[in-house]
Amino acid sequence: MLVKIIDQITDDEMHKAAWELYEGAFRDLRSLAVQRHLMYRSEFEEVMRDPRVDKYLCLNDDGKLCGLSTFTNDLYAVPLIAPEYFERRWPEMYAEKRIWYVGFAAVGTEARDTRAFSELVTAMQQTAAARNGMIGIDYCRYNDDERNFGRVVRLMLRRLSGGAMRAECLDQQSFWIYEFPAAA
Repeated sequence: MLVKIIDQITDDEMHKAAWELYEGAFRDLRSLAVQRHLMYRSEFEEVMRDPRVDKYLCLNDDGKLCGLSTFTNDLYAVPLIAPEYFERRWPEMYAEKRIWYVGFAAVGTEARDTRAFSELVTAMQQTAAARNGMIGIDYCRYNDDERNFGRVVRLMLRRLSGGAMRAECLDQQSFWIYEFPAAA
């Protein structure tokens, strides 16, 4: 496996493969998470062409795309987060562009039993660690509770950093519903 880092996906064939991998990896979250976690195709295409966002392509031994993640230290390129939060908490690191954010990390269904996810996490960790930086990511409750993403990634990063890593849950959002059943 090889992780290739590029700033834009312009090749039509790779673009199609990236969309299919992404959509296949996240389609189940449409009915499992309240907040939308799957970009519309037009949004995905915009991100794939945005040079502020690095694309980490995990290619199998045959050169086929089996994993994809987005990673940026330009926090204004990440919809739905507030760069000002990071700037307030870590002003020096923010000014030095040492805070990265993972837009998503997706592995194709046929590659879930491979090292594709691990290879993506390792490549992103190496980028941030080389600059004494930090990485932000968000998970929906389903992925954290059922798939243990927070714990799994924390353990992976601790191992990769030789234990020199701290983790903190920055924020949480609750979605509530108020129902008014008919009177009995």
